[in-house]
Amino acid sequence: MRTPNTPHISGRWRKAGSAAAAATALLLAGFGTAAQAQADTYTPYKASAKSIAAQVAKAHVQYESSCAATPKKGYAACNALRVTGGTTAYMEKQAALKGVTPKTVKPDASSATPTGYGPSDLQDAYGLTDASASDGSGETIAIVDAYDDPNAEADLATYRSYYGLSACTTANGCFKKVSQTGSTTSLPTADSGWAGEISLDLDMVSAIAPNANILLVEAKSSSMANLGTAVNEAVKLGAKFVSNSYGGSESSSDTSYDSSYFNHPGVAITVSAGDEGYGAEYPAASKYVTSVGGTKLSTSSNSRGWTESVWNTSSTEGTGSGCSSYDAKPSWQTDSSCTKRMISDVSAVADPATGVSVYDSYGSDGTGWNTYGGTSASAPIIASVYALAGTPGSSDYPAEYPYENSSALNDVTSGSNGSCTTAYYCTARTGYDGPTGLGTPSGTSAFTG
Repeated sequence: MRTPNTPHISGRWRKAGSAAAAATALLLAGFGTAAQAQADTYTPYKASAKSIAAQVAKAHVQYESSCAATPKKGYAACNALRVTGGTTAYMEKQAALKGVTPKTVKPDASSATPTGYGPSDLQDAYGLTDASASDGSGETIAIVDAYDDPNAEADLATYRSYYGLSACTTANGCFKKVSQTGSTTSLPTADSGWAGEISLDLDMVSAIAPNANILLVEAKSSSMANLGTAVNEAVKLGAKFVSNSYGGSESSSDTSYDSSYFNHPGVAITVSAGDEGYGAEYPAASKYVTSVGGTKLSTSSNSRGWTESVWNTSSTEGTGSGCSSYDAKPSWQTDSSCTKRMISDVSAVADPATGVSVYDSYGSDGTGWNTYGGTSASAPIIASVYALAGTPGSSDYPAEYPYENSSALNDVTSGSNGSCTTAYYCTARTGYDGPTGLGTPSGTSAFTG
């Protein structure tokens, strides 16, 4: 496991529990591209839906934090979790379809092909197949992270080529990488852990909104001041959608950070809710952002073909949620028990056992194809759904949109992320709850004003 080059963060291992609940093979999402189909070609295997479901349910993985554990005050850690061992839900699904014994992920070993969900899976799960194909052109989605990923553009090209997505390069104007001051040449120090986070973010934007332009803004450190400056630069450069896959402890400084860095009407700013189970993080607690929780995404025999529950591995490993200690409650958030800002607003897949495919080749974490989880996956997914839905109104705070259109979301009603005195702060229920907010995307209707 790599150690960040910043002294205020230290690494630690995490292990995931059981994986996705089962599904019948006949209703699994299809492959979206010729490249992916070729890689995943299988000989039809006659097996009962029950036996296939039993195999899929065996997914179980070990994982590590890309950017490690709790940062010091005023700093943030990324919320990316890289699978280092075990068998993912995607691998179990493929084995079930082929009628073979599933392979396993080996720590720090390069995989020749993906071991996590790809674009067609995610688009199908969230009702975005048509929108992803036709919408998003002309929009710019910004990714804000700390430190430099020297291989960002090359790794993005590998991911998009494998899945048959159009090229997104500096040369064709689709991709741009800058520092927090907007420089394309004077970039921050490279860091392998944050490089994995950057690859995850870029790949999730590509998976959901492949027609959009991508702006990567790299802060010179993981301090809130530098990350916030990078958010401002992203908006200055024209991004109407800004994804932030990091967080730290709440503090009395948060309200000043709000006004300095996150108060951007007309811009959809998404923030990961956190990966350490029940408890509030900042900037997910900002009243100006869409806070994004995490789910376990499982194939299912229902009409949707998928089902979701709260991502929870243990009392300290799962999606964040909670009632902020400092940030005021926005007018559009109406849950009754929390008098301040409540986390989350919406959610998407984050469980590493049901994780997503990522290509990363930089540093000790850069072993090629990896599976990632964490709410670092869900935040760029939601930012990309906003982009598919269209440019926000110039005076709007887009975090309000899902509250105006909650019926256009998949309500997540099972699971919890820990123990709490007010049940909905940590336990899913019908309607709004902390871990999953109002639910997950079902098309784009909940993300437009």
